[in-house]
Parts: sequence; C-alpha cells; structure tokens
Amino acid sequence: MAPKKQVSQRKSPKAGANPPETKEDFENELKSLAGQAKNDTWSQWTKQQVAVYGKAAALIILTAVYASVSVLTISPVYGQIAANRLHQYVVWAGLFVGWAGNLALRRALPVKAITILPLMALQIPMFQFYLFALSNLFGAEYGPAITEALTLFPLVAVSASCIADILDQADLSGLPSSIANPAPGLVSYIVFRYSETSFFKQLIEQMGTSIMQTRMALELVLAATYSIMGRSQLLRYAVPGILHAAFYNTHLMTESATASLNSTLNANGWSLVDRWESNTGYISVLDSYANGYRVMRCDHSLLGGEWTKFGRNIVAEPVYSVFTQLEAVRLVQVPRKVLDSEARALNIGLGIGTTPSALISHGIDTTIVEIDPVIHKFASKYFGLPPNHTAVIEDVVSWSQLNAPTLHEQYDYIVHDVFTGGAEPVDLFTDTFLEGLKHMLKPNGVINYAGDFTLPPLSIVVNTIKDIFPSCRIFRENESPSEDKVEEAGRDFDNVMIFCLKTDDKITFRKPVEADYLKSISRRQFLVPQHEVPLSAFSSREEVGILRSNETEKLAKWHDKSALRHWDVMRTVIPGEIWNQW
Repeated sequence: MAPKKQVSQRKSPKAGANPPETKEDFENELKSLAGQAKNDTWSQWTKQQVAVYGKAAALIILTAVYASVSVLTISPVYGQIAANRLHQYVVWAGLFVGWAGNLALRRALPVKAITILPLMALQIPMFQFYLFALSNLFGAEYGPAITEALTLFPLVAVSASCIADILDQADLSGLPSSIANPAPGLVSYIVFRYSETSFFKQLIEQMGTSIMQTRMALELVLAATYSIMGRSQLLRYAVPGILHAAFYNTHLMTESATASLNSTLNANGWSLVDRWESNTGYISVLDSYANGYRVMRCDHSLLGGEWTKFGRNIVAEPVYSVFTQLEAVRLVQVPRKVLDSEARALNIGLGIGTTPSALISHGIDTTIVEIDPVIHKFASKYFGLPPNHTAVIEDVVSWSQLNAPTLHEQYDYIVHDVFTGGAEPVDLFTDTFLEGLKHMLKPNGVINYAGDFTLPPLSIVVNTIKDIFPSCRIFRENESPSEDKVEEAGRDFDNVMIFCLKTDDKITFRKPVEADYLKSISRRQFLVPQHEVPLSAFSSREEVGILRSNETEKLAKWHDKSALRHWDVMRTVIPGEIWNQW
C-alpha cells in the first residue's frame, strides 16, 4: 500500500500568503490592507481630480482661442479696432450667463450641454457669412457686437456652463468655504483671459503661414476640436453648416472658394486678383474693371490704388494724390543738395508702393521697412514695385532700435507713411521713435499722417513732430471743406502731409522739371502740395501736450472714434458688398 501523501500547508501563489497564526500577525495584516486601500483611494482620487482640472482647462483654453479667432474673422468687415471695441463685453456677458445660469440651463436642456457645443461651433461660420451681408444695416459701432452676440455669445455661455459642470466634481473640501466657493469661477476666468490674450498674439504672428492658419479654417479646426470633446449623435444636425463651409463659404482660402467669390464680384463690376491673410490683417488685390483701377485692401482699409485704364509708363498713375505729393520730399530745397543718384531714402510703411516706386525710379537708393510680408509680395507682384531696393520685413520700431548706432545721418529722405484702419500705430509717433528718425536723417525728411481734423490726436502728433523737428510745414491732400460741410458730415477726414527739416531753415519747394513727373499725368497735376494748413489750426502743446513713449494712451483712447469714422469713409469709397465679400 502506497504511503499517504502529506497535505502541504502552503497555498498556491494565487492564494496569497500564509494566514496569520498570531494576534500580532492578524493586526499587521489589517494595517497592511488598510494602507493599501488608502493608497488605492488616494491614487484614484488624484487621477479623478487631474481629469477634472485637465478637462476644464482644455475647454477654457479652447473657448478662449475661439473668442480670439472670432475677432479676427470680423475684422475684414469692420476693421480690427471696431471688432475689438465691444468684444470683451460680449465675452463677459457669455461667461456670466453660462456660469450663473448653469443650473437653469442644465434643467432646460434635454441633453448634456457639452454635446451641443460642436453643433454650435460648426454653425457659426455660416451665420457669420450671412450676418456680414448686413453690415451696412448694423454699422461699425454696433455691428461687431451684434454679430458676436448671435454667434460667439451662445458658444461662450454654453462653454462656461459646461466648465461649471466639470468643476462641480472638483474636491475642494480641504479649503475654507470662503475660498472654495469663488475659487473655481475666479481661477477659470484668469485662465481664460490669459489664454485669450496670449493666443491672440500668437494667432496674429502665425496668421497666413499655412491654409490652416487662416481665419475661417481656424474656426472649422476649433469646431472639430469641440466635436472630439463633446461626441454626440447631435452632430448630424451640423450638416447644413458643414455643407455651407464646403460649397458656399467664400471666406475660405481655397481655390474653389476664391472662384466662387470672383463670380459674385464680377456681377458687381469687380474682380479678385489675389488674396491672403497675414500679420496685419486680410490682404486682397481687387480690380474695378468697370471704373478702370486696382486697389489693395487690408481688413477694412485701402492701402492704395492705381489707375489701370491709363496704362503704365515709368510708374503707375495712383488713385490717391497724397502718394504723389509725398514725393515732393525731393523738391524741398536744402543746402548742399545731393543728386538723386547719390541720395538714400528710408520708406516706413509700403502700401502698394507708389512713393518708394517713384523714389527708386529717380535712382535713389531706397530702403523699405514693412512689417507685413504679404503686402510687400503683392506690391511687387501686382503694383510694379521695382526689385532694386532694400526690403526689411520686420517691425520698424525694433529694427530702428537695433540698427540705430549704424544709421546715424544715413538718409537724405525719410517717408513715414503708416496710417491704416482708422488709427495710427501709436508707437510710431512717440517722441522716442521720432527722435530715432531725426538721428537717421541728414538735412530733411517727411512725415505723413492721415487723420480727422475734428479730433485731438492730430494736434498731439503735430506737436510731437514739431517738438523733434525745428522746421515744419503742413499740407492736406484736398482743399479744406466749409464749416457747414464739416458740421453736416460730422467729420473732416483727410490725408495730412508734414514736411520737416532737421535744421531751422525755412521749407521751400523748388519748381519741378520735366524729369520729376516721371511721364505721369497725376504727378504733373499733384506733385507739389497745394493746400497748406497753418499751425494755428492745431491745438497748442500746452493744451494737448506731446506723445511720449510712456503716455501712449493719450492717442490710443481716440482710436475707437477715429476708426468708426474711417469705416464710414471707406464705405463711400467702395461699395459695402465688396467689403463684406472678403
């Protein structure tokens, strides 16, 4: 008979360790199990809280980026200043309504709020498209706010409600109630504002670097991101918005959208030559074949234009006489005047390149500083900007500061022409920057400023220029209107040219000779400035002061009013339908 097998007291590996044999072993095992349970609970709690805050942060940032893109999308129709003017009020209202009304919204909706967000985001481009067509009715003062109230506001409100829902799961039990209650809302708003501000700057810097970095494409990309965060069968209701974007939305930077846009423009006597988006705005080149001229626009502002029906000799015939009058900088009489072939010119701001093209054609060594690469590209490609110049594509303030030591008294002529969109870049009219120009200038230079004679900023700029340059004469492009006409129109908007010398010498213009006209009809008629403005027409320095680098708010506070008036002027120059169908 085979011996009995002894039963082993050891458990298999799956069964775990030996059972406790003493009271002390049992207590130790209980402590071990309690510690393990505590660690498991802590790990699970940490993962849950990280997921809560991560999801909330992602939705906050996504909404902030969409808010920034909304402003950029509205800018071509209303201009960037008008688009920004009431933007924050719309955002604040959306955040407040969504956060404070979270409970009511949750009860009112038959589905989770987060599942509605993709549907809303995918419809916004279509709604914007049709709202832009009503810009003449809305006007620049309230049009951007109305447009965002019907598009961005609902998206922000529902997003804020979703963020509040998510943060309800945040465990703030370790904080006093006086801190725990307001903390989620306050921190969310701080993250939102920081994200909106920082991403807005990044979006502008990267705008146009690819087709995905364009306004309408960014809206669609953000809508797709919302779709990932709030997956839902409701997306089938977004089909109208998707189809509209694919086949009817001419604001997309695709060949098919451009062809569709051109068919509409052609019916109105216009043709789109080219367009792209860049760091200063939406840039396009348009032909009015009915009237025989070509223009370049940046958002809701014209950078210049030339007559195509007259053809091109040495240079083109500009639509605006102010650009030919700027060329009168060559006619200012100064001691020891150099020949054109020996002269150097600095042109700040390019536009379509009317003035620098003429300077180059006269044989002057010309440097152009322009911040927007697309403007330089289009001026060269479509407006005949000669290639024999030095192009500096960067911010002129940074460029001048960096190169100041090597640019002392390097230029015989300086043309300062940077006005666009209803307001001047404030930094380019401070005493510090103008002192830098004086440092670069030899005997004479020209400063160009366009503004509304009925507003104080012009006096501030004039006083700042006069404070830097001892001798100046001021001209306007057109004859001064009567007081009755100014009162009736509510504005006196005109291009202003300020010719200044570095010395105390009186400014006089020599009589032009045939070569000065460059075989141009408009230059023969407008080259010499005619409508001088007396210095007494401007407020004194004691009344309005000058523009110092640390006091730029003195000028910036008037930008809103100036931009709104500029919008009205632009609508009289080119029909609203053309501005809207960007």
